Amino acid sequence: MPFECGVFQIDLDFISHMLNISTSTGEKRSFGLGTGSVAVFYSSLMDSIASVNAGVEIYAVPNEVEPAIPFAENHTPCKYDASIMHDYWQALVRIHNVFTEFRAGFQGKNSPVHFFWGGFDLAVTRFSGRPAPKHQGSVPNMPAIVMQEAYSQEVSSCGFWPGSDAFPHPVFYAYCYPTPENFAKQQVSPPEAFYSGEMGEFLLTYEVVSRSADPERTLLQFLQSTYDAAAKTGNWDKDLQCDLSALKNA
Repeated sequence: MPFECGVFQIDLDFISHMLNISTSTGEKRSFGLGTGSVAVFYSSLMDSIASVNAGVEIYAVPNEVEPAIPFAENHTPCKYDASIMHDYWQALVRIHNVFTEFRAGFQGKNSPVHFFWGGFDLAVTRFSGRPAPKHQGSVPNMPAIVMQEAYSQEVSSCGFWPGSDAFPHPVFYAYCYPTPENFAKQQVSPPEAFYSGEMGEFLLTYEVVSRSADPERTLLQFLQSTYDAAAKTGNWDKDLQCDLSALKNA
């Protein structure tokens, strides 16, 4: 991230369970990840950033969650389980590699593989190159104009979500916007994948993928088949997809 003296970055180390800040001027700051409140973590982070002369201003209220308590005011005790966080990070690393391979097979505009802090999901999105109708949906504590901009172009998106209290199952998901009439009726792979009318997307549980004989191949099947469903029903340009099979190792 740019700042007055150069650039700086913030890394979360889930092996040593540290937050590390480094700058292009050689400054470094670190503190441990552990049990505490959001307010304590927020204070430690902002103080550390300020101490390397990289002062920043942020909107200090969470998005996509309810209730949205300002960071500095959230003194609720939170438990940090290092073992669980390490396992989750390891899963994200493996998933990231598969998403990156899938992303490479598209010649059109792609998002990077990226992490949404609000939903706590890892995602990658393909764009058709055409504008989309104005988005009418809503997300807790997210301005409508942000959602309208996020979905201002036709997209086919997929990701991994660890679940929630209301849906306590880690799943891979895939959806498109706008959603063509026959999208939900398309056959996708593997057979265990299904369309959730309630959530408006195809789902495949993490358990099915992790227990399969070839988890990476199983996940790629889901990503590709759900994109094919979106491209077919949404009449996407077929030339946006590229064949990388010749680059595979024999």
